[in-house]
Amino acid sequence: MQLMQENHLFEYAVMRYLPRVEREEFVNVGLVMMCKRRRWIRAKFLLDERRLQAFAPDADIDALRVQLESFCRIAGGCSGAIGELDPHERFRWLTAVRSSCLSTSRPHPGLTDDLDATFERLFAEMVE
Repeated sequence: MQLMQENHLFEYAVMRYLPRVEREEFVNVGLVMMCKRRRWIRAKFLLDERRLQAFAPDADIDALRVQLESFCRIAGGCSGAIGELDPHERFRWLTAVRSSCLSTSRPHPGLTDDLDATFERLFAEMVE
């Protein structure tokens, strides 16, 4: 007898770099994804320096890298007030609407039987 794999409801948001927030132009730089039921959250980023320099010649790549690393540490559950929240609360905090150079898309839902594979597929489609 073959067991059916369970589908998991998840949400994801694309991490974006906006060099000039008022222009609302952005480059996708990462992904954050969460499954509340599984208490699962993951974030990952990719800084394509050539692409960023072409898009925003004055971009401070090192400062952006530090911000993205902090974003990923919070998603991963680092120590501190935000990092110690439950995964779905961290996801909500990370994807809250903000007016800054690092922002996220609105969260999008989906169903999957493999959270890690779906994360990698979405990352490849949206970021790479």
